[in-house]
Amino acid sequence: METEIKTGERIDAINENLKLIQKKNGLTFGTDAYLLAAYVRRCRTARAADLGSGTGIISLLCAAREKLGRIYAVELQPDFAELIRRNAALNGLDGKITPLCADIRELKPSDTDGELDIVFSNPPYMKTNSGKRNESDEKYIARHEVCGDIYDFAAAASRLLRHGGTFSCVYRPDRLTELFDSLRKYKLEPKRMTFVHADEKTPPSMVLLDAKKGAACGLVITPPLFLHSANDALKGASRPLSEKAQKIYDTCSFEE
Repeated sequence: METEIKTGERIDAINENLKLIQKKNGLTFGTDAYLLAAYVRRCRTARAADLGSGTGIISLLCAAREKLGRIYAVELQPDFAELIRRNAALNGLDGKITPLCADIRELKPSDTDGELDIVFSNPPYMKTNSGKRNESDEKYIARHEVCGDIYDFAAAASRLLRHGGTFSCVYRPDRLTELFDSLRKYKLEPKRMTFVHADEKTPPSMVLLDAKKGAACGLVITPPLFLHSANDALKGASRPLSEKAQKIYDTCSFEE
């Protein structure tokens, strides 16, 4: 069956043999989304939620790799919630991914048919008074804390998770103190953290983190992930991935 592409959309072939319909004015699929999908630990029977799902890309990647059981892809913007449904159907994953058009600040376990084992999110990184505003509303909402900040996302994760459940997220290193404060406030104890760098010569550009609801303190900081070698002569999109990063991209997993 031929896929219908609406005005203002495009379709791309991406990792895991997936096809992704994206809005030209929306936020497109990036490295942070793929790394978070890889960071989510495999548990094929787990019931999970993706908070602020956008196109559904992280849910699609996890479902394609059979990392999780049922995934609720939560998205505030109705057009994107519908896009998640179409992307899941396009890839034959509509039996595993359930789009849920909702505000994460109002989510409760009854919305997901009970408490969950795993919640993951690539939340907005930027404060509402930072960055350019001359962009589409879709991009602005995805990038800025218009409809919830990290405290709101941590609170939603805590409400949805069972005791001992895991919250996985990707965030900005320069806002790490806020991330830790929000997790602790809602009884989500940081357990595993990985800094991601472009190469050995640059500071981290993102941080990946797992937190467990109701757990005792005890954080494991893994070796950093360098996406590229600092000795590579090539720059930009043509720059090859490091051996470790390539393995993560090939397996959609940080597991050895």
